[in-house]
Amino acid sequence: MHDPTSDESPSSWAELMALRRLPNPPSSSTTEPTERFESIAPPYPPGEGTRAFGGHVYAQAAYAASQTVEKGFVIHSVSGTFILGGLLDVPYEYTVRHLRDGKMYCTRSVDVRQANQICFSCLCSFKRGEGQSGFSHQPAPVQERYASVIAGKKAEEYPVSPSVDADWWIEGVKAGDLTEREFPGVDVRKVDMGTFNQTEDVKSHPEKYRQLAMYSIKGLPILGEEERRVREREEAGEFDNLYACAHMYACDRNSLLLIPRALGETRWSSMASLTLTVVFHELGEALRMLDWGSGGNRAPGKKWFIQEGWTPRSAENRAVHESWLWTSDGKLLATSYQDSLLRLTSSRGKL
Repeated sequence: MHDPTSDESPSSWAELMALRRLPNPPSSSTTEPTERFESIAPPYPPGEGTRAFGGHVYAQAAYAASQTVEKGFVIHSVSGTFILGGLLDVPYEYTVRHLRDGKMYCTRSVDVRQANQICFSCLCSFKRGEGQSGFSHQPAPVQERYASVIAGKKAEEYPVSPSVDADWWIEGVKAGDLTEREFPGVDVRKVDMGTFNQTEDVKSHPEKYRQLAMYSIKGLPILGEEERRVREREEAGEFDNLYACAHMYACDRNSLLLIPRALGETRWSSMASLTLTVVFHELGEALRMLDWGSGGNRAPGKKWFIQEGWTPRSAENRAVHESWLWTSDGKLLATSYQDSLLRLTSSRGKL
């Protein structure tokens, strides 16, 4: 178990997302039902900085909202706005309002506070599975389009994504001047896309730049329970919302740092997320992150998913990051859209 007095984030996803329920505010006939929660584990500081990784509050806000819905409702979209940088030494307080409870869809709003100030706010939509697939279309799977890059190599063989995916950080780590802290919750591996991205066509068209990342969950979705029971509960869908939050958390890993790379820039004065929206296209089995077939009678294996990221637009000291999240069997699981602040220190005129 994680030591609550430690300033280190716990490794396992279940521990990282753990919540403490707080007393609900007094009810009122003029307001929606409201529930409150508080984070337990400290968030991760990218690059050993003084601010928290934004994916933590984004994912945990959705997870707090999922604690207020009926069984069978699973996250299908989350739209969030980052208002203040997250503090490392102050718990997040999540206030979840019930906006709608329908038969197939329900909606929650979440305001997140630290030190009595709202630092993040989002809308979360949930839906029930309908057991229907009357129509379906998607782009060609990432495994087909980048077969020459990723074929024949296991996810575990790729290097762990750096804390800050920038040349100055990577070089500092290699020189021993900087130390990497383990990224908690999910295992993220960076695919070397140099051959693809170094073509003249991509260099002259930044929107064609691509970054692939492999990711999987760390730990089991629940602690202290025998594996047989964990499998039964997973197959019943009990952990689907926890898994959805892991996918959202992973998709924010080094996402914005793709943009200056695509633009051929190495220096910037400020970078921050403004808004992030994730929409899930698949629910149920596609979300789940344990591979019970590969573990035999031992512990279950982990499914590896692929994030395909790019930047379609930059202007007005802002830039957009988009990505597709793919299952190991080529299903388009989710789409992310992230608007960001980006101010460059050079004057090459690309923003």
